[in-house]
Amino acid sequence: MTLQLPTPQLHNAQLTSNSQAPDAQVCLPGLEVLGVGRWEFNWALWSWELGVHYDGSMTLVEQISHDITDAMKARDAARLSALRMVKAAFMNSEVSKGRALEEAEAQQVLASLIKQRRDSIEQFKNGGRDDLVQKETAEVAILEKYAPPAASTAELEEAVEAAIRETGAAGPKDMGRVMKAVMAALAGKSADGKAVNEIVRKKLAG
Repeated sequence: MTLQLPTPQLHNAQLTSNSQAPDAQVCLPGLEVLGVGRWEFNWALWSWELGVHYDGSMTLVEQISHDITDAMKARDAARLSALRMVKAAFMNSEVSKGRALEEAEAQQVLASLIKQRRDSIEQFKNGGRDDLVQKETAEVAILEKYAPPAASTAELEEAVEAAIRETGAAGPKDMGRVMKAVMAALAGKSADGKAVNEIVRKKLAG
C-alpha cells in the first residue's frame, strides 16, 4: 500500500509498504507507523532529510528541510549543524503540541533559538571562551537569515507609544499589558524583547 506522510513539511513524499495493514511496519529505517496516522521519527533526523519536492512557496519548516539537503550536498558542516539543530527544535515542539507547527509557531521556535545563542555569547564572553563565542556567533548569523526583518528602533518606539495609548497604561504596573500589545503589533517582524522591555519601562516611568 502507499502511505502518505501527514506532516506538512513532507506532504508530497510517499512511502511504500508491502503490507496492507494500517499499522504495518514501513520498509524504511528509523520510521514506523504506530497506529493510524501516528508517526514516530528517529532523532537522527534521517526521515527529515528525505528528498522532497514542494509546490509553491515554502513554510519555514519546509525551507529548513530543503536547505538541510542543500547543505549536505555542499558539505557545509557549520550550516548543516545549525539547520539540523533548528529541525530538531521543530520536531520537539511538534511532538509536544501533538500536531504540525503553524508558521508563527515555527518562527517563535526560531526566535527562541536565536535568543538562546545570544545569551550564550554573553556568557562565553564573560568566561573568556572566544572559541565558543565564534561558534555561537556563526550559528546566529545562519539562523537570522530565516528570521523576519528586524524592527528598527523607531518602529519599536512607535509601537510602544501606540500600545500605551491603546491600553491606557498609566505606570509601571501596566507594563505587562503594554508588552503584550507591543509584541502583537510587531508580529511578522523580529523584535528584541529586551530592547522592547527597556523602552516600555522608560516610557511608563516618565
